[in-house]
Amino acid sequence: MTTVTRTCPAALTLTPAAEQRIADLMARAPEGAVGVKLSTPRRGCSGLAYSVDYVTTADPFDERIDTPGGTLFVDGASILYLIGSRMDWKEDDFAAGFVFDNPNAKGSCGCGESFTV
Repeated sequence: MTTVTRTCPAALTLTPAAEQRIADLMARAPEGAVGVKLSTPRRGCSGLAYSVDYVTTADPFDERIDTPGGTLFVDGASILYLIGSRMDWKEDDFAAGFVFDNPNAKGSCGCGESFTV
């Protein structure tokens, strides 16, 4: 009998800018915060949106991604929408925020705030 080992794709990859932003957030996190959590609540014209918030407890169903500056948790119910995505942090004169390159997104609203799978 032959055992085949298959490498699973990373649930989510972070750019150095995203990792730095998580470090910045954790440096000024409220007391008791154990990390930040990415989720995809139902919101916006296309159905799902990206949301990043502080968390004070680790949920055993969440995906845990340890970065040099802190921990990013990915909501267990959202992970199927995010597998293979790339999370970046972009900042310019007019806006700043996390930006996602999500291969699972089939469309997004005109303003870019929500997506559909």
